[in-house]
Amino acid sequence: MLRSCRLLLWQVALRLSYHVVTASLCLGGSDIFASIRENSPTGQFIANLSVSGDPRASAIRLCLTGENSDWFFLEGRTIRLNSSSSRVLDREVHGSVLIAELTCYEDDVIQSQYRILVEILNENDNKPNFLEETIQPFTINELTAVNSVVFTVKAVDADGDMITYIIDQSLPDASFFRIDLPNSGNVVLDKPLDYETRTHLQLLIWAEEANSVEKFNTTATLMVNIEDGDDQYPHFLPCTPVSPGVPVCTNPTYTANITETHQEVVLQFSPGPIRAEDGDRGLNTPLIYTILSGGDQGRFVIDDQTGEIRLTRAVDDRQQTPNFRLSIMASQLDDPLKYSVASVLVRVLSENAFPPFFNRTIYKGFIIQSSSPASIVSTYGNQVLLVQVSDWDFSDGLNPNIRYSLHPPSVSDGRYHITQGGVLIARTDRLHAFDRHILEVVARDEESGEEVSTSVDIEVLQRGQPVPRGAFTEEQLFRDVDSRLAGGIAAMIVLLFLSALLFLLLRIIRRRRQREPDEQGTVTLGKPPSVVSSGRPVFSMDEMSYNSRAFSHEYESSRSGSFHGRQGIYTRKQSLRPPTSSSSSSTIILDPGSTCRSRSDLFPVSEIPELQPAVKGDRPTVKEETHRLSVVKEEPGRRQSLQGQTEGVSTGAQSDDIRAVKSETLHSDDVKTNQTEEMSQESENPYRTMVSVICLSADESSSEDGQ
Repeated sequence: MLRSCRLLLWQVALRLSYHVVTASLCLGGSDIFASIRENSPTGQFIANLSVSGDPRASAIRLCLTGENSDWFFLEGRTIRLNSSSSRVLDREVHGSVLIAELTCYEDDVIQSQYRILVEILNENDNKPNFLEETIQPFTINELTAVNSVVFTVKAVDADGDMITYIIDQSLPDASFFRIDLPNSGNVVLDKPLDYETRTHLQLLIWAEEANSVEKFNTTATLMVNIEDGDDQYPHFLPCTPVSPGVPVCTNPTYTANITETHQEVVLQFSPGPIRAEDGDRGLNTPLIYTILSGGDQGRFVIDDQTGEIRLTRAVDDRQQTPNFRLSIMASQLDDPLKYSVASVLVRVLSENAFPPFFNRTIYKGFIIQSSSPASIVSTYGNQVLLVQVSDWDFSDGLNPNIRYSLHPPSVSDGRYHITQGGVLIARTDRLHAFDRHILEVVARDEESGEEVSTSVDIEVLQRGQPVPRGAFTEEQLFRDVDSRLAGGIAAMIVLLFLSALLFLLLRIIRRRRQREPDEQGTVTLGKPPSVVSSGRPVFSMDEMSYNSRAFSHEYESSRSGSFHGRQGIYTRKQSLRPPTSSSSSSTIILDPGSTCRSRSDLFPVSEIPELQPAVKGDRPTVKEETHRLSVVKEEPGRRQSLQGQTEGVSTGAQSDDIRAVKSETLHSDDVKTNQTEEMSQESENPYRTMVSVICLSADESSSEDGQ
């Protein structure tokens, strides 16, 4: 029993002695304080441990713990930086200190603990950056005082370097600003602003490190908007600057023309209409118009809102008051001290009765190609082309107030110029042969404002080519016409001429054929009745003259549908056609044994009219008519031939004595003298010469003889 107790105590003593010997290996250490630069590479040395034992040769074990322990690793008794290419130690990101703990174990028993504090040293690896809220567009009133701070910019450097601010002077707007304190970022207005000349400004500012070797910097572009202020006076339109670049206008003089008859009218001015605007375009303050002087006791009144001037009553005497001069003012509604004054001239003119006019709607001009810088445009006959207007309001037709211009100016393109005398001048060195230009010339009456225009057709001729003498020469007519087109036109003209000639020939032949039958029975003028042309009895001119009067009487009665005889009324059928114009020269054939008829070839009749007896006594007796008729004496041979011809026609009428009485118009003395005039009218009146044949039976003729 005692032995076992001794053995136990011996073992405990041995263990205690072993632990005392091994514990000494973790002793001798202390807390670690070190520093390292940011962006250091992997394995960068940090510190060495001061413990007695070596973890690689003894039973002790060292462990790193804590918040930033992953940034370290142990290599024996050396602590190194644990970083990589994707895991860089950045002081601006991870802070300025890394904190960890070192624990020493022996047989899994903690023997000691030490603190590790590693400071991260800063490196200048960042550029300054402007704060976004300090570089936004700014708005500054143009009335802002000079030398006042208008805005402030600010930039920061993550490395904590000091920043200085510089305005880039390479931009033209840099002269408007300055920075007095480079480290403050305060921008000061260096000269006055003007909204009328510049409404926007652009500024470039640099932010640079002041206490670093690298001098990292950055830039920012600022937009400065200028706000309009009420610092300008009104001005009348159109605005004519005093000098280029100076926003000061010279007010125009408004001109209007009236006559003694004008009243209660709104005047039209040139330039016009009368209008003013506020000099501060951004404000556009309303204006009021007033007449300061020259209103002539209310003769002229002005609309205070629109500026229209109205004539209230007519001018009494143009000779006494040929002109009226008015002074008008435009002032701001909110500030009457800001105003502008313009002049108005109203001229009293005589009535404009005739407007100006050009003598031609288009003028023709020629210019010969030349190397000379300028030449005068000529017209036909190499005469100087004058493009002038006439105005009959002037005794000589020339209005001195006419001004000529080419409209629009771009048409001439500087190649043509017109003088106030109406002469066209061409830049021949800029023209080419065979060119053709159409110009519009505008003539304006500066007094009345009337305008009239015309066109000028200018043709450029080649060197040595003569100017045409007239407008209708062959050269002028066919110069621009294609030869094939000209040949076609000539062929058409010849074809038309031949067609017309053929038509006339056919018409003449046709007329001759129609006249050939008529000429066989035509009465030979101026011969006695016994003379015949075809062997048949004909009537003389005296008999024909009487025939016309007899027919006129019978024609009036025939309109009622009847012919009048001595002992009856003889009606005719309506189928009887009216005689044609050729009946005037027809020959009447009389034969006792034949019916009453005329030549069928000269006087065609569809059928012989039936004669019906009517009441007697409507016409004179046959004796009375016989005394007034000139009996046609036929040749015996011809009479026998006629009788032989009629025997076969009237077989049942041999018992009747057919007496053919030929009614002719008694030729009076005055008719004989005017025989030529009646013959000229014969063609106009187709019914002038007619033959009236009265067929009487034998009984009626015998009764007449007895009476």
